[in-house]
Amino acid sequence: MKKELFFSRASFRFKRFSRKGYALFSVLGHEVLIGVLSVAVVSHALAEGVSVVEELAKDTVVREAQTLDDVVVLGSRVPLTEGETAKIVTVITSDDIHRAAVATVNDALKMVTGVDVRQRGGFGVQTDISIGGGTFDQIAILLNGVNIGNPQTGHLSADFPVSLEDIERIEIVEGASSRVFGASAFNGALNIVTKGSRVQEVQGSKVEGVVSLEGGSFGTFGGTGRIAGKGMSLSAGYRQSDGGTENSYFRQSQGFYSLNSQLSTLNLQLTLGATAKRYGANTFYSTAYPDQYESNGRFFASVAARGKLSEAFQYLIQPYWNLNTDHFQLIRGSGVGENFHRTNVIGGKINGDHDWSWGKTAFGAEIRNESIRRTYHSDRTEVSLFLEHNIIYKRYTASMGVVANYNSGYDSKFHFFPGIDMKYRVWNTQKVQSDVFLSYNTAFRMPTFTDLFYKSPTNEGNKDLKPERVQSLRLGYRYNSKLLTLNSQLFYDWGTDMIDWVMYSPTDKYHSANFRLDNRGFSINSKLSTLNSQLSLKVGYCFIDQKRYDEVSIYKSNYAMEYLKHKVTIEPRYTLRGSFFTLYFDIAYRWQDRMGPLYKPFSLIDAKASLIKKRYEVSLSLNNITSYRYYDLSTVKQPGFWCMAGFKVKL
Repeated sequence: MKKELFFSRASFRFKRFSRKGYALFSVLGHEVLIGVLSVAVVSHALAEGVSVVEELAKDTVVREAQTLDDVVVLGSRVPLTEGETAKIVTVITSDDIHRAAVATVNDALKMVTGVDVRQRGGFGVQTDISIGGGTFDQIAILLNGVNIGNPQTGHLSADFPVSLEDIERIEIVEGASSRVFGASAFNGALNIVTKGSRVQEVQGSKVEGVVSLEGGSFGTFGGTGRIAGKGMSLSAGYRQSDGGTENSYFRQSQGFYSLNSQLSTLNLQLTLGATAKRYGANTFYSTAYPDQYESNGRFFASVAARGKLSEAFQYLIQPYWNLNTDHFQLIRGSGVGENFHRTNVIGGKINGDHDWSWGKTAFGAEIRNESIRRTYHSDRTEVSLFLEHNIIYKRYTASMGVVANYNSGYDSKFHFFPGIDMKYRVWNTQKVQSDVFLSYNTAFRMPTFTDLFYKSPTNEGNKDLKPERVQSLRLGYRYNSKLLTLNSQLFYDWGTDMIDWVMYSPTDKYHSANFRLDNRGFSINSKLSTLNSQLSLKVGYCFIDQKRYDEVSIYKSNYAMEYLKHKVTIEPRYTLRGSFFTLYFDIAYRWQDRMGPLYKPFSLIDAKASLIKKRYEVSLSLNNITSYRYYDLSTVKQPGFWCMAGFKVKL
């Protein structure tokens, strides 16, 4: 009688190839899996664009030993591949970033339908990023799995210390995810994975470098340099511009260093990052003050230790430090509305996962102390305890867990937030994969220090604010084949004590207050490609509706109630490969309609052409081709047509 075996360990998974002559003797008499490659789900990217392993040198005599690892994606506390995870994870690959008309991480997110990117200046000098109708404070922003969000205000969380050349991929999870990423993942999470974070890069001895220069409209110019190899990565960049509007100039710089070392079974990774920028903040926070000024700085450090106590038990220990500075002047040089802030976050997390006969279990803890000084002083400590269990059985995956959260700035009690994600694989062949997803999750978020304490001639915080809470229900479907990728999601979020900054009359200040808000909607994304991937077309649409239950009369909302109701994205892409060169051509069309009396629907068209010949690349980017003067935030007018030319050389 035939008996099916589940969670079997009969086969050897042979992940490392060696050119030693005796290598195959170790597997004689055994069934061998020569390698398992898995590609992250890509609702906005070509499957072949995910970087899994570099191509071997043509001279096979000198090729190095190769490591073939499954690509693990964000979505749970245990390492799961795309085929195993019970969440839809959107992945923007380095290839997507390279080919599109983007200059920053913020630009790369604009074509994700479920993500709302609201800029206050060119090149994302200050950007608010949100997911699914939420606000910029309701998203967890991670760098290689470490939360780099700013507890002062989410306005400053998107100061990324990495260049585009550092990024291997960007992973996006939509919906409440506190049980996986902590309290700040109230409405979703965004994780930037750098190239130096891959263990296989430690094995190579080859050192490579890249230098890029750019220049264009409004006196904009800058450059980036990166060198990587032998487990080390170092990059630095600088950009400046006069800006596309009055008093919108900026000067910004960035540096990033990563060192990855393998010590027996223990992998150690040191990460250091820094940013500095100063800019004219014309009407950023009030139309009555056009001569605003701001400067921000960030220093980030973390050490990750990954190891195994056995083949079935893995662990991660990761301390981190995130220091942020902010200097703002409502009227530059006058002292009016001037404030200084220094925000310090020191924390650490530990996570263990055990693979056993009944599935994969993860447990862990994270503790972080957040403090702010100068204009006002406050400290709070947060402790999160995590427990999660994943069951993978035939075509079914279930991931269930809970986070217990304690915050000294609230009521000093533990609060529990459970959740469950489920997936059923309808088809699973070499040519077609199709999945149905269902999830229910809860989340909790403390107000930022700005929400609680900030005061200025135009804004006033509220120290009596309650923490936000949400229940999130999502139903999703994904289809993936060589020619067609399709995914869709339906969602409903029940929000309690949601925080927004509002005016109660035309002459009033903005006040932070709690409201009961529900967000609901759906998104659908598709990608059609030719067999040779020479031509592809992405089309996406997202609809969001909001319901407020409070009867308080509001003159104007500044954030939560100015959600993006409609968003359409269309992106055709063409590749021409010749004998001596490769030509990439990408067009990005975006139409969106935002709620609020100050906004009108608008369309934007960006385009980029890149010509690559061996180690050299020249490119031309055209942003906002129709030169439409639109508004992302309040009355901050965005620049018109912006043209940039670039040159890159690989060393």
